[in-house]
Amino acid sequence: MNTIENNPPARTVASTQSEMTELILPNDTNVLGNLLGGRLMHFIDLTAAMAAYRHARTYIVTAAMDHIDFIRPVHLGDLVTLRSSVNRAFSTSMEVGVKVWAENTQTGEQLHVASAYLVFVAIDKQGHRKTVPQLIPETPNELRRHADALLRREHREAEAARRKLEKQAHAGQSDTTHSKF
Repeated sequence: MNTIENNPPARTVASTQSEMTELILPNDTNVLGNLLGGRLMHFIDLTAAMAAYRHARTYIVTAAMDHIDFIRPVHLGDLVTLRSSVNRAFSTSMEVGVKVWAENTQTGEQLHVASAYLVFVAIDKQGHRKTVPQLIPETPNELRRHADALLRREHREAEAARRKLEKQAHAGQSDTTHSKF
């Protein structure tokens, strides 16, 4: 590998920002005329991936949807705007934040309807992890999100370690006493 791949140039949060707008149609909704949660998660994943691609400039894969808040319903006919940016870059992974707004097309009223954090990993064509550029937060809000992303990562790592220990503890026990699910 050459040095550029090992140490890609740092990028600003602003250079990763992405936005996507969708009109909510009948095929996107449940029987009550509200946007399906899974459909919104799909939109969130796409918008977050755009930010991750802009930062890594290589193939990326979704490693985790760390957190999602569905704050209020989105209705048939609303415009949904999703805004994303990389919150923090680690060595081969990035946390991306997504904020979702719904706009009533008749009144113009816009409401915050969802927020999410996702983790992406940069890979090459063979699926091997690649180093990502460092991230340069510039505004107070970007600095706060940068610091918060580290706390969320530490929480994810602690939770993964706890699950691993729990799995090891249950490994010797019979399947008749513990559900596989």
